[in-house]
Amino acid sequence: MRIIAGEARGRTIAAPSGLHTRPTLDRVRENLFNMIQGDVPGSCVLDLFAGSGALSLEALSRGAKFAILADIDRNACSVQKKNIETLHYESRTRQVSSDWHDAILKLQEEGYRFDIVFLDPPYSMVDLRDVFSGLLPLIGPDTLIILEHEAGKHPVVPDYYSVIKDRSWGFCGVSIYQLSARGE
Repeated sequence: MRIIAGEARGRTIAAPSGLHTRPTLDRVRENLFNMIQGDVPGSCVLDLFAGSGALSLEALSRGAKFAILADIDRNACSVQKKNIETLHYESRTRQVSSDWHDAILKLQEEGYRFDIVFLDPPYSMVDLRDVFSGLLPLIGPDTLIILEHEAGKHPVVPDYYSVIKDRSWGFCGVSIYQLSARGE
């Protein structure tokens, strides 16, 4: 895998071995970031189910201010650390080694707010109402929540979120959500 654009363009990053993570393909990342390119500079990013950290590291390369990478898998966290060090992003990142629920609670207690949230859960997680509800204290009405999912199979989310963009590339689908008026 490689960083597609920005200050770290062309730099190679590692992916966790095994079947526990599913790295976002370069072409999917490139198309995804084309969809949100105006929102990335200066943003604060949360990457839940971060895996290798490719999404948040790509955002940092393209001008995001800071990123928090959260994942429960120890191998993924080790690869994230290596990738962060390879790109020299130690001062612009923080890792949280826990499940999504504990990560959200910890970040809420610390008063974090995010402009962009990347969610790349296992495709088998088809009910994400708890995840999306848990994000409420960490986001605002303009926050973009970017969900990677199996193409053609949209996970269940609370009805106070609206899909603002939806695309598919092969087996991978990406939906971008924001709070609707009822969720603010």
